[in-house]
Amino acid sequence: MEKEKNEKYLLWLDEIGKDDVALVGGKNASLGEMYCHLTSQGIRIPNGFALTAKAYWHFLKFNHLDDKLSDIFYRFNRQSLVSLAKTGQAARSLILKAQFPPDLIQEIKKSYRELCSQAGKRNLAVAVRSSATAEDLKGASFAGAMETYLNVSGEQNLLNAIKKCISSLFTDRSIAYREEKGFDHLKIALSAGVLQMVRSDLSSSGVMFTLDTETGFRNVVVINSIYGVGEMIVKGRVTPDEFIVFKPALEEGFRSIIVKNLGQKQKKYVYKKNGGLKEAAVPLAQQKSFSLGEDEIITLARWAMKIEKYYDFPQDIEWAKDGKTGELFIVQSRPETVQTEKKASVFQEYRIEAPGEALLEGIAVGNKIGKGAAHIIKNVAQLSQFKKGEVLVTKMTDPDWVPALRLASAVITDEGSRVCHAAIVSRELGIPCIVATGAGSRILKSGQMITVDCSSGSKGKVYKGDIPFEVKEYDLQGIPPLPVKLTANIGSPEIAFQNSFLPVEGVGLAREEFIIAEKIKVHPLALIHYNELKHGKFSASGFGTSDESRIAKLKIQKIIREIDRITLEHHDKQEYFVRELAEGIGKIVAAFWPKPVIVRFSDFKTNEYSQLVGGELFEPQEENPMIGWRGASRYYDEKFKPAFLMECEAIKRVRDVFGLKNLKVMIPFCRTPEEGKKVIEIMRQSGIEQGKDGFEIYVMCEIPSNVILAEQFLEIFDGMSIGSNDLTQLTLGMDRDNGGLSHIGDERNEAIKKMLKQVIAICREKGKYCGICGDAPSSFPDFADFLIDCGIESISLSPDAVIKTIFILAKNQ
Repeated sequence: MEKEKNEKYLLWLDEIGKDDVALVGGKNASLGEMYCHLTSQGIRIPNGFALTAKAYWHFLKFNHLDDKLSDIFYRFNRQSLVSLAKTGQAARSLILKAQFPPDLIQEIKKSYRELCSQAGKRNLAVAVRSSATAEDLKGASFAGAMETYLNVSGEQNLLNAIKKCISSLFTDRSIAYREEKGFDHLKIALSAGVLQMVRSDLSSSGVMFTLDTETGFRNVVVINSIYGVGEMIVKGRVTPDEFIVFKPALEEGFRSIIVKNLGQKQKKYVYKKNGGLKEAAVPLAQQKSFSLGEDEIITLARWAMKIEKYYDFPQDIEWAKDGKTGELFIVQSRPETVQTEKKASVFQEYRIEAPGEALLEGIAVGNKIGKGAAHIIKNVAQLSQFKKGEVLVTKMTDPDWVPALRLASAVITDEGSRVCHAAIVSRELGIPCIVATGAGSRILKSGQMITVDCSSGSKGKVYKGDIPFEVKEYDLQGIPPLPVKLTANIGSPEIAFQNSFLPVEGVGLAREEFIIAEKIKVHPLALIHYNELKHGKFSASGFGTSDESRIAKLKIQKIIREIDRITLEHHDKQEYFVRELAEGIGKIVAAFWPKPVIVRFSDFKTNEYSQLVGGELFEPQEENPMIGWRGASRYYDEKFKPAFLMECEAIKRVRDVFGLKNLKVMIPFCRTPEEGKKVIEIMRQSGIEQGKDGFEIYVMCEIPSNVILAEQFLEIFDGMSIGSNDLTQLTLGMDRDNGGLSHIGDERNEAIKKMLKQVIAICREKGKYCGICGDAPSSFPDFADFLIDCGIESISLSPDAVIKTIFILAKNQ
């Protein structure tokens, strides 16, 4: 059977398996394997056939191209971009001028007619996809290195497309990639796969990964989706919709779509009448809508998990939706080749020193920092001018830019997304990349020294000059045992996946404030009263802000326009708040699952809340906001209670819809046990009940009354988390923001230590949780020893203090 297969010029997908890479290349071998073994699990794969390596060598021998190609590559200067271009052009020209052997033409036509017959169409539109015999192996993705031809119909057009596909084995980028990976140019064959087209031009398509591509976090499926044919994603001309699905909860039956980000999908590729693709505008209404429904997101995520399980390796998958039938299809799956090559036991940390104000910002790819002289490259013709170590700055790259990307210290593009060509290749090359800067190629100047920083989450920043930075690597296998649990303080969801690899026991403090200020941006009461504000029916009476004439001067219509801009995709403004908050919290909780994550309800002070859009309408002016209307006192106040109920709904969604039962909550600034009872009752009425499915409610211990009445508080709450900053300032009567008073005392003051020792002892006696969130233990080793001696259960630190503290504590034992 195998001998017979090896002798064939052409194989159908149902004849191909994963062990046939030498015959049909990695891409076609994977398609055949899935067609044979995963369609029975409900995964749809379009039918088709593939030319074999034997057909490729037959084509070369028939045209006497072997020696000619050998001679071309003998003269190839591997260090010269000019020589690379000449070599590629000469090789491609030979292929395109050659003729197919008659017996090969006959087999291709016969198989195409059979595929047309199966589909019930005379000239069926097909996709002709390249698959090299070293492609899509672990460690070699060949992403975009060779060509794909779409919407090909008719026998002669098919033959032309296959020949062009074969010639793409010698594109400049393919040659450069093989050089980098050490492959012999003349020992690799190309298999052209011919598949029935999925009419995604009438619907949507995209890519998905069975891990987070920036961090390697493996508990998610990340789906990117656009309208039309998927090639538009790679070109970076649009920002796709992004969906993140949490795998463990999905396996348990939850609809765990923890993130839904609307992209900017102004353009799409559709069929041209006479074959190929053309660009078309996406109607405005569609631009404002997601290109996939939730049921489709769940289906794709389940398929991705099945494929990953079958191959026992993280996958990079292309999918398409047929606009005529409404059916989803998988059109490609290959091993993820970047994050899976990294050592899981090594934690790498980049830190930049005092960078100053950023010249521009964009989407960060990876988590590294790079620097060099900027070089603006406007088109492919200028690539030969690019020098090793420069920062490549351009509008957008495509596969022809790979030779220059290999030389770059960093990459900056005006357009793109996390799955565009520049992002994919930069990630694989291990260089920092910032896409979607908007105007990087216009703002920056060639020769200008810049530093490119991707180390701070999803937002990448470009700074002027040569900014010092350091890189630290920690071997997590060498972490010593500690006498106390260490947890992390997390504010931004964007750093959660990256910090999930820290050697911590969960999250001791997840703050809502960052999500509300950076993602939601609008005061919750402005969203609740949106319709009243919009139609001129809002009254400020009862909010204590000021008189009506002052309110009129706040230009309510300007606030409405800003709310409309921020909440573009949401007609229901309250749902906007709930969804954004739930997704932000969900991402943090998912990152550390199944370890406990303690989320603190909002703890803005009035002066901070007033900075949100519409905030001035609802916030009183207080002389001392630090001890004013904040924390628990807000939640049961009838004026703010509707906003707190939205926070409760977000928590409920994270636990009950996303399936993240490791979420626990914490009430801040709760002055009396009576306040605590009121808040817990409101939570119960909203549908989140203490004790149900392991749900625990803690209280911040940050006011002297929390210590003095600790026993009473612990009758209500499941534990305490010490907020040492507020407890210090309120015990010593010292404004913590006044630097001139800092010499008076800090957490090591005897009065503070006495209170801490007391509350820790009471928590231990009651069998209740007791932790501390703050970096004092990392700043003051003797204070950390004191807490451990008192028997504290956990110490929660900012991520950058974790490793440092581990070694301090280990040294002191």
